[in-house]
Amino acid sequence: MKLLNTYEDKDEAEAALSKIDGEKRLASERDSTVIIYNLFGQPTWGNFFKLEMFSLPELKSMLELRKTGQSIDQKRYEEIITILRYVSRTFDLSIPEHWL
Repeated sequence: MKLLNTYEDKDEAEAALSKIDGEKRLASERDSTVIIYNLFGQPTWGNFFKLEMFSLPELKSMLELRKTGQSIDQKRYEEIITILRYVSRTFDLSIPEHWL
């Protein structure tokens, strides 16, 4: 398990916990007067998508448009892929070929 995200709102953190698959846990810590909720879980593209991280829902929409022959914002697409390359190195994941 790895740290996937942090939240300042307990309800939001618990909602995120319920969305992801696999081994997971929520840990809280106090930072001054603020409680921070750390979400730990399996770093998978599916879990990141369910948490709506790294612009994955936007990428999905772009790929669906591209699949039907419609144009996409190429600059934004390249920005998302750059982010995903960083994420893939950080979490030791492979970017699916059909995303590239």
